[in-house]
Amino acid sequence: MDLLKECQGAKRIGITGHVRPDGDCVGSCLALAQYVQKGCPQAQVSVHLETPPPVFSYLKGYDQIDSTFAEQEAFDVFFVVDTTPERIGDACLYYEQAKKTINIDHHLTNKGIANVNLVCPNMGACCEVLFDIMEKQYLDADIALCLYTGIIHDTGVCQYSNTTPATMRRMADLMEFGFDFPKVILESFYQKTYVQSQIMGRALMESIRFMDGKCIVGMIDRKTMEFYNVTPKDFDGIVNQLRNIKGISCAIFMYETDLLEFKVSLRTDEKVDASKVASYFGGGGHMRAAGCTMKGTFHDCVNNLSLHIEEQLMQ
Repeated sequence: MDLLKECQGAKRIGITGHVRPDGDCVGSCLALAQYVQKGCPQAQVSVHLETPPPVFSYLKGYDQIDSTFAEQEAFDVFFVVDTTPERIGDACLYYEQAKKTINIDHHLTNKGIANVNLVCPNMGACCEVLFDIMEKQYLDADIALCLYTGIIHDTGVCQYSNTTPATMRRMADLMEFGFDFPKVILESFYQKTYVQSQIMGRALMESIRFMDGKCIVGMIDRKTMEFYNVTPKDFDGIVNQLRNIKGISCAIFMYETDLLEFKVSLRTDEKVDASKVASYFGGGGHMRAAGCTMKGTFHDCVNNLSLHIEEQLMQ
């Protein structure tokens, strides 16, 4: 894909990603916005996302993200990155009205329904996809930092199985721009606030192992969220910590979003395809990391998930 050619002649270009944006989503959107603006200086380029976690405020363009989703003139080109159009929330109106839509992603469950599609499920992060299609003369330290951030977050700082030798080479090329990469890893991926550490401890302490100890589930309800005064942005890392427990093939973390409604995150080893489980319930993601939204009681949701997880573990 020639990004700048796809935007040729456009006066208004919009960019969005998925709801509850994570590091790869934020990094992809901001990197793409800066790149397109440099290559198409005549265009008005804007990013539209739910307010991302403040941990990513060091990225250039973070303070210009529009989270109002106010009604406006149709975009000439509208990008959906790191997700499918079904998961862009209030930005769906911009997508539906756009004269031209472009979808760039790396999720296996994305079938590509925009006017122009580029989906590379063999890559660990959407930022990897973008790096490969960006003309290198337009790259700078700010864009490189956005791309690097996205890659480390979707690969778990290269500890997940979606990390490839090509991933490492891309990261090395980005590091050549000279930003403080150890600080980025520490402050954006590992470092937690005191209350974030508390809520993680609560989730781990009250977690339940089942299916002969191969699975584990942790849950935070709205009452607990109110007690600690936390939001979903404070839950980063909990499901990964559950997955790190010895003997676990499938880790589940759930938090209550409404009455009898839960957001579910899955992390698995090679015995369970997380995307297959999540897609059954209308979600999606990767083989080792996926998510969905489910309705019912906590026990109903766990029981329904268990049926599909057990089916794979028994093979």
